[in-house]
Amino acid sequence: MNTSYRPLLQEALEAHGGIDRWNQFQHADIHALVGGIIWAVKGVPGILTDFHYEIDLHTQRGTFPNFVKPGQHATFQADRVAIETDDGTVVEELVNPRDSLRGQTLQTPWSTLQLIYFAGYAMWTYMTTPFCFTMPGFAAEEIDPSLQGNETWRRLKVTFPDYLARHSREQIYYLGPDGLVRRNDYVAEAISMESAAAHVIHDNKEFSGITIGTRRRVYALNPDGSYNLQPILVAIDVEDISFS
Repeated sequence: MNTSYRPLLQEALEAHGGIDRWNQFQHADIHALVGGIIWAVKGVPGILTDFHYEIDLHTQRGTFPNFVKPGQHATFQADRVAIETDDGTVVEELVNPRDSLRGQTLQTPWSTLQLIYFAGYAMWTYMTTPFCFTMPGFAAEEIDPSLQGNETWRRLKVTFPDYLARHSREQIYYLGPDGLVRRNDYVAEAISMESAAAHVIHDNKEFSGITIGTRRRVYALNPDGSYNLQPILVAIDVEDISFS
């Protein structure tokens, strides 16, 4: 980690509950509602709309219980996704799913397994930010602030390590005066290399001492740094989180 810029990251960690509190937990069960146009565009509408996602907080992996139907679940790891029955029988799997998404355009449809990969890493990252930035291999650098309305938001450029699945290697995070993450800009490479997005975060709430943004909207990012309010590419409403 680039410790020369540690103060801004430290501010974010403290605002979201503190690294000591975070390290008391190992798992989280997230209940989320998801919408937006991207699922229909990629040919996978209606599969993940109202779901639970059980994640490990310190290792990038997770499980979607009751995936599509009772008695089976979907599992996510960076190098493998699968649909399995609850007794452990593999229904379908995809090894090295990132490789299967190379050359994607916006119009290229996803398979169900590619959807699991995208949703798996995206939700894991959203729910563990900014604490995951303390994991090995991350680099964080404060860059010029941005005026958003009547507030100045400090910005953190975060470089992700290769061992984690992510939207893009470099991403920009905007922190409000309270130290909370308000926005995240990235290229969603699993959708298309042209899919620059602004992920806007509202309604921060505290769960077991950890603060998480519960209303999230993803918009198309313009070259000048502005974004279009329509269409909504992805909408995420976090209904509840249980840490353990």
